[in-house]
Amino acid sequence: QVQLVESGGGLVQPGGSLRLSCAASGSIFSVNDMGWYRRAPGKERELVATITATGRTNYGDSVKGRFTISRDNAKNTVHLQMNSLEPEDTAVYYCNGRVMTKGIGYWSEYWGQGTQVTVSS
Repeated sequence: QVQLVESGGGLVQPGGSLRLSCAASGSIFSVNDMGWYRRAPGKERELVATITATGRTNYGDSVKGRFTISRDNAKNTVHLQMNSLEPEDTAVYYCNGRVMTKGIGYWSEYWGQGTQVTVSS
């Protein structure tokens, strides 16, 4: 069993910053790609950013230059530093990870429960 738990969401004014964190725990053998997605009310789920185990990153067009994804492989954690936040960034943010559990020889995809980010004055 693997769990992804997000933290760090909340309410912030436009132009402000927030840092999201996600920790993977459980019977983990290895963690591959990790990332963040978001879903705003009435919209489809959207890629925010992903990072490979070797640190290669990919960003959605709407967050390039404002958000930075990073990870700590030793702790199986991924972070999302969000700067210059805009009202359009308001959404539930979900952590995602490809994990191989101990004793199982294939990768599975896991999701966190989501954390709300609201950008409003």
